Amino acid sequence: MSVIKPSLAKGTRDFTPVEMVKRNFIYDTIKTVFKKYGYAEIQTPSMENLKTLTGKYGDEGDKLIFKILNSGPLKHQDTRRILQEDYNFRKIDNSEDYTISTDDKITEDEVFDILAKHVNESIKDSLTEKALRYDLTVPFARYVVMHQHEITLPFKRFQVQPVWRADRPQKGRYREFYQCDVDVVGSESLLNEAEFILIYNEALTKLGLKDFSIKINNRKILSGIAEIIGKPDLIIDMTVAIDKLDKIGLDGVSKELLERGFTEDDLEKLRPVILLEGTNEEKIASLKQVLANSETGLKGVAEIEQVFDYVESLISYSLPLTAKLELDITLARGLNYYTGCIFEVKTNEVAMGSIGGGGRYDDLTGMFGLKDLTGVGVSFGADRIYDVLEELNLFPASAEVGTKVLISNFDTEAEKYALPILQQFRSAGIAAELYPSSAKLKKQMAYADAKNIPYVVLIGGDEIASGELTLKDMKSGEQKKLAVLGIMDLLK
Repeated sequence: MSVIKPSLAKGTRDFTPVEMVKRNFIYDTIKTVFKKYGYAEIQTPSMENLKTLTGKYGDEGDKLIFKILNSGPLKHQDTRRILQEDYNFRKIDNSEDYTISTDDKITEDEVFDILAKHVNESIKDSLTEKALRYDLTVPFARYVVMHQHEITLPFKRFQVQPVWRADRPQKGRYREFYQCDVDVVGSESLLNEAEFILIYNEALTKLGLKDFSIKINNRKILSGIAEIIGKPDLIIDMTVAIDKLDKIGLDGVSKELLERGFTEDDLEKLRPVILLEGTNEEKIASLKQVLANSETGLKGVAEIEQVFDYVESLISYSLPLTAKLELDITLARGLNYYTGCIFEVKTNEVAMGSIGGGGRYDDLTGMFGLKDLTGVGVSFGADRIYDVLEELNLFPASAEVGTKVLISNFDTEAEKYALPILQQFRSAGIAAELYPSSAKLKKQMAYADAKNIPYVVLIGGDEIASGELTLKDMKSGEQKKLAVLGIMDLLK
């Protein structure tokens, strides 16, 4: 048997025990806040029917959906012939699986594009009917429709699960990554939007961030802007362009808008709005003047005002806002399904993209047959938050510890004496290990160091005779004699 060199699929990662403790610190902190606001956890499958996902993320998003090749024998002779002749498609011996050998420069999407020229859609569909989920929102909409007779509206749920994107892997961008989503459907109340601002504020503050911004806008405001310049049909083109202001600057946005069908006169009207400055109150006052002839635009402004009023009322009875809450007219969010308030969260302490975002979506469940059910939700970018906490050294010591105490093992007598103590620790909720075999003390200490275990209990003949054990602090090197209950009190 040939030796296989171990490797990872591009854009995926292993997580070490130390990394998992830190990741779970993030998840647990965020989940605690979600639950406090009345949200319950669900999970959905890693794969969905391809038709469930396509057409929900725009043309660019659809290209990044990871399609899954159907297993089992192919039913169409034409498809098999094309695959065999053009792509060296062959059946793996003693298996129902197939392999495709193509030029390295041909992507999977290009293979499907080429196949589409040769075979009709029904044959193409026979190749792939499922895909890995692209996000958690569309599967959630599908879940709501399928379980509509079991859930109570408004339905408030959160999910922490991996998603997949057929993207080009690069630093900070992976093909498999986790999303932390929280959504409510069946409620038009803008109190939900205000509470999401407080959820972001509380969760990120508990994680240790001290300087971050929650940006808010409303798609109705953007629609109103498109209306007043006479280009309502180009709303998507306009939002896609101005959403890039941070990356390409005003000149870049202007150039892209001209390429998308806007005129210089349109840009003259757009620039003052795009560059709107001042306090949130001053921006709202300016927008009311600019959008005076757009009913849709004014409705968007009114919704923003209502959210701000809710936030002000809520924080009167809770923690003050750590976050800078900012109305940002250039915020557009890329996904087409947003219809109302939209959010984006950025840290100001390190150079990093957004660490969260979301918004209001109307009738997302309509595509699955359940009409007129509005929803709103936001997401935490757990991977980016991890990088931020790591760079700022914000993980608490408790988030770097798995086992809290190691009990030494010198011989059979010491091991027998240690076993009930080990279970006493565990029964008290203290993560504890007994070194699994008698070994030199140096080796056992090295094990504790390697696993970042902060305390070691030493049990020798003297300890067994006196009933007082030696507790060693691995960080300071200090040792003290304590009874079992005294050690438990200290470790707790």
